[in-house]
Amino acid sequence: MTYIDKTGIIASALSEVIMMRKLAPLFCLLAMTAQAVQLQVSDPEGNPIPQAMVTRTPLDTPTPDLSDDGYAPDGITNTAAVTVTRFTNAQGQVDIAREGKYSYRVRAQGFKDNYSNSAVGNLKLSPMNSQELIASYPSNVWLSQLAFGGDHALKEVFQLNCSFCHQQASPFMRNERTVEQWVSVIERMNTYGARLPGDDIQPVAALLQKEYRDLRENPEQVPAPRRWETHLAAIEMTEWPIGDGFSQMHDFLLHPNGFVYVGDNLFDRLYEIDPKTGEYTVYKVPHEGDARVGGILGNRFTLFPKMQNYMGVHSFAYSKKDGNIFITPSLQQALLEFDVTTKKFITHEMSAGLYPHTIRTDEQDRIWFTLALSSQVAMFDRESAEFTLYDLPARGIQEWLILKALPALFLLDPEDRPLPSADRDSTGLPMPYGIDVAPDGGIWVARLYANDLAHIEPDTGEITMIDFPYSGPRRLRADANGNIWIVAFQNSLLVKYDPISKDFTDYELPVINELPYALNVDRDRGTVWVNGNQSDTIMSFDIATEGWKVFPMPRQRFFTRDIEISEQDGAVYTTNSHFPTWQSEGATPTLLRITPLVD
Repeated sequence: MTYIDKTGIIASALSEVIMMRKLAPLFCLLAMTAQAVQLQVSDPEGNPIPQAMVTRTPLDTPTPDLSDDGYAPDGITNTAAVTVTRFTNAQGQVDIAREGKYSYRVRAQGFKDNYSNSAVGNLKLSPMNSQELIASYPSNVWLSQLAFGGDHALKEVFQLNCSFCHQQASPFMRNERTVEQWVSVIERMNTYGARLPGDDIQPVAALLQKEYRDLRENPEQVPAPRRWETHLAAIEMTEWPIGDGFSQMHDFLLHPNGFVYVGDNLFDRLYEIDPKTGEYTVYKVPHEGDARVGGILGNRFTLFPKMQNYMGVHSFAYSKKDGNIFITPSLQQALLEFDVTTKKFITHEMSAGLYPHTIRTDEQDRIWFTLALSSQVAMFDRESAEFTLYDLPARGIQEWLILKALPALFLLDPEDRPLPSADRDSTGLPMPYGIDVAPDGGIWVARLYANDLAHIEPDTGEITMIDFPYSGPRRLRADANGNIWIVAFQNSLLVKYDPISKDFTDYELPVINELPYALNVDRDRGTVWVNGNQSDTIMSFDIATEGWKVFPMPRQRFFTRDIEISEQDGAVYTTNSHFPTWQSEGATPTLLRITPLVD
């Protein structure tokens, strides 16, 4: 019995060894498969490259219906070619491969891009030479070296007027041009909406020619951009391409119904995007049959091959009562309402006010928005369907006269309409721009060209003006404690204003010579998110620790104008609104989302 037992044990052991040998190739294959999920990114010597950006783009997507002059017809649903971007960890690894047909682009600072149809195994990147490296730097570091002959005030005027639509020192802008060509470019930009003073045009043109040429010939002067950091391995970026190279996806809205609504400012279209499926439906904003392109401002873009901005879809806010979306049509004296259930637009006509701009709603279901040209704030009471206009004070008698004359001037044909000459103080155009509703219900407004803030007490209508000791307050938001956060456009600063102590505190941005367009405050998480537009980044600022994090965009020449934040998970949304869009990498606007990765 003992012998048999031992034999049985030995036989059993031998059987297991034989079985393991038979299964060894399968176990090896499984182990290789498990490891192959990770893409390993290395330099030529085999050292891992952390924070390498890996972008996955689908190769098979449904053919969209773009039969309406290259755009989706009204009410038609298409599917976007959704791209996903992740970053390698400290070991140079990233899990991004998925079943299906995809193209993968790997990008890392200092290395040449690599394209592949697979994101499995090892991938080595080749370093850039010195010329390629500096040419790859984002616009802000090139812009930082434009000194304007030592005239800092002139550079600020230039940045204020020439950097709010596109990146200023991109490869498209720093090409060789004659002084006369630069003058022509600047004069054309002034017709688009810039207000560079006439006396500054010739000096700026000469300095741009001289200093861009000097930088091209001596590129070693251009400093390296900020290095990408370890927090990137913990996030994922998703992009939904929409529109085309002529579109401008200006502002947008993250709605409680789960959709994201994006406005094409130049083609009067509203994109309703489902982030879960990638499907989007386009709704055309209606206009009167005799409406003219450019609305009451006239067609400023006569050189563009196509343009359909009769209304000028601009900024978005939603009603907390019924979810309907309110939109400022900057080219008309009106307020738009979009019924999210019926998908129909309602136009609320206004008898006064010029250039409806940024918009917010309050807890009483009132709609507040700035009127940028007439220096007013409008409030639309939904119960009475009536508008109330608040006149913000002029900075002097000359500005008061200009503002009073504007309604009469806008009765004239845009082709024959005289406009006040631009000066460095933008006299006649203080431009109320950003607006927000504080937790106590107070209304806060930033006047971009006047360098001041306005506070409106809704119950009494009392207006208080506050000098802003920085340059270019563009958009602002209130945090949970009622502090007001403002971007100082030309100063590359984030600024906090405490309404109780009446103190300003400034925080230097973590990237140089950035011109921050806007911001938003995550009140639940105590974070301020700031739009970078010259540096291909957006930035987060932790209010408690005063620490910054920088998030590079997955495309070059990525110009962002607004930020939306998900209350559920803190995901952050923005859009690429570079104008013209064809200068952006990929030549297509996108909606972008940054989400934390969940293990």
